[in-house]
Amino acid sequence: MEIILAKSAGFCFGVKRAVDLAYSKAGQGEIYTYGPIIHNKEVTGDLDKKGVHVIDDLDDIKEGEIIIRSHGVPPEVYGAIEDRGLKYTDCTCPFVKKIHNIVHENHNKGKSIIIIGNKDHPEIIGINGWCDNSALIINSVEEAKSAVLSKDKEYALVVQTTFQTDIFDEIIALLMQKHGNIEVFRTICSATGDRQSEAVEIAKNADVMIVLGDKSSSNTRKLYDICKKYCENVYLCERICDLELQNFKKNGTIGITAGASTPSVIIKEAVKAMSEMENKSFEEMLDGSLVTLRTGQIVKGKVIRVSETGEVAVDLGYKSDGIIARSEFSEDINEDPAESVKPGDEIEVFVIRVNDGEGNVQLSKKRVDADKNYVAIEEAAENGTTIMAKVVEQVKGGLIANANGVRVFVPSSQISNRYVEDLSVFIGQELEFDILEFDKSKRRIVVGRKALAQKEIDAKKAEVFASIKAGDKINGKVSRIVDFGAFVDLGGVDGLIHISEMSWGRVRKVSDVLSVGDDVVVTVLEVNPEKGKISLSLKDLNADPWKNAGEKYAIGTVVTGKVVRMVSFGAFVELEEGVDGLVHISQIAYKHVEKPEDELEIGQEIQAKVTELDLENKKISLSIKETLERPARPAKEAPAEEAPAVEEAPAVEEEAPAVEEAPAVEEAPVEEEAPAVEEAAEEAPAEEEAPEEE
Repeated sequence: MEIILAKSAGFCFGVKRAVDLAYSKAGQGEIYTYGPIIHNKEVTGDLDKKGVHVIDDLDDIKEGEIIIRSHGVPPEVYGAIEDRGLKYTDCTCPFVKKIHNIVHENHNKGKSIIIIGNKDHPEIIGINGWCDNSALIINSVEEAKSAVLSKDKEYALVVQTTFQTDIFDEIIALLMQKHGNIEVFRTICSATGDRQSEAVEIAKNADVMIVLGDKSSSNTRKLYDICKKYCENVYLCERICDLELQNFKKNGTIGITAGASTPSVIIKEAVKAMSEMENKSFEEMLDGSLVTLRTGQIVKGKVIRVSETGEVAVDLGYKSDGIIARSEFSEDINEDPAESVKPGDEIEVFVIRVNDGEGNVQLSKKRVDADKNYVAIEEAAENGTTIMAKVVEQVKGGLIANANGVRVFVPSSQISNRYVEDLSVFIGQELEFDILEFDKSKRRIVVGRKALAQKEIDAKKAEVFASIKAGDKINGKVSRIVDFGAFVDLGGVDGLIHISEMSWGRVRKVSDVLSVGDDVVVTVLEVNPEKGKISLSLKDLNADPWKNAGEKYAIGTVVTGKVVRMVSFGAFVELEEGVDGLVHISQIAYKHVEKPEDELEIGQEIQAKVTELDLENKKISLSIKETLERPARPAKEAPAEEAPAVEEAPAVEEEAPAVEEAPAVEEAPVEEEAPAVEEAAEEAPAEEEAPEEE
């Protein structure tokens, strides 16, 4: 008896991923699968015993975690899960998810959708939901013949991933005769095509074909139908024990294949049963076939040891061990193999070379990791979703990041929303990225986080603006120094301390008070979300020297102060820290003063009288001359020898009042305009205030 076992028999990638996840979740609380995780009663029954239950209606549960099976679901199911506040893990097969995207995109473009497949199959139900359940569904050549297509419509056509390839080609030919404007997407899974092709070749050479799998499984039934075309004796069974093997001819050829929902344990069980018939261990033959290695193969093995240099030895069940070089372990050059795996761990590896010249099998782990995650990244690119990646090295023009074993490029202009001078600060960080470019043919992936960084900043801004108000005291760190003040990071948002708010006294330079990196406690003066501005103060508002200024500097009070600044119109005098008064140039002395510097010096202590007090605008007008004794006016002497002048005395006396009022004519206009000048003086420093741009 000769047994031919299909190499592609058993779980496909999508089913295996979903089943593995279900088993990993078992025992972790209330776990449910939305519909059977797999069309195999052996597996679903075992999972149910382990606490992973099947539900068909979300109303049946109130809490727990949902696993969405590989067949996928309509969009409304996601919404219903989220509305109920349930956690879920999406195990939709990447190939099925791709069909969802094709259907959704073309439906939004106004095209009519045609789906080739069984309308009652959960995969087709899920796909149809992505075009609002409006698709024309065709499952056979007969249905294609009777289908009516509108000449006025454009069509997009997809096919169930497990559909029979030859029947699909017949249906396409018929539909194209009816309507020439159909865009066809060949979405039959490559694994399905390989399994069906292999079944054809085995069936052609077998006396008996055994198709293992659940009878409710669509792809298993299709395998059965295919084999029936080429072999007279075909048996569909869920387990080998369902057959009476003793009736088989021992000198014949038996072919075995299995659907995508058939666990490997059932396949091994079938081979073992046949080995007992022949009194020959076909199980050993199967095991031997599993360890026949070839370049490019992906196999499982157990870690034997990890050397000090990071080389990993793997037992493959082959005549010699496999070796993973440090450079082939991970795309992350900083990952230590000794920390990631230990002896006894089972890992998947890629066979680079069966014999490396020293009798060892040269392996790669990072290539397996990359292949596994490449599909997920492609799906993210199609869906417009983000990926996580760890920055591992700096290169010309940007950075290289590792997205679960897949190398992606980050341009320097896309790492942040602002210019970054030193890109090396990102090395070692795991960050979220948008996919900017995905070129499958060149395996080139470009990612960035410029838009994400801006979103993060906007979110932080909104949080900060919502949590603070005027009068709050908050902690911050000085992030930037400018001429007019200092910017303080308040946790994602910068606020400004204007130089005038750094002290009650006069501050000449910001750097005299603060440095970048200083931790400060500031008082919020104003919050303006519309302009995105927050005004801050370093001053102790309770120590405002102007609080008692009305008593200390009442009009008429003589005060002592120090000259701190000269301007063309007068001198500013510091009365105490934070309180200055202005001595207008006309109030420095009784005589005419050209420049304040002619009479006063910086640092000079003087006495002056308060002439005006404006508490609202924090202005004090001072007069030095009013503290001084007014000089006596010298008497006029008449000419001694000019008699005519004496005779004209009456005329002189008539003009005398005008002569005596002359001093008032010189001084009065200045004194009357003094307040206006003082106001100008006080307004002048406003030119130093912060520009509106900040």
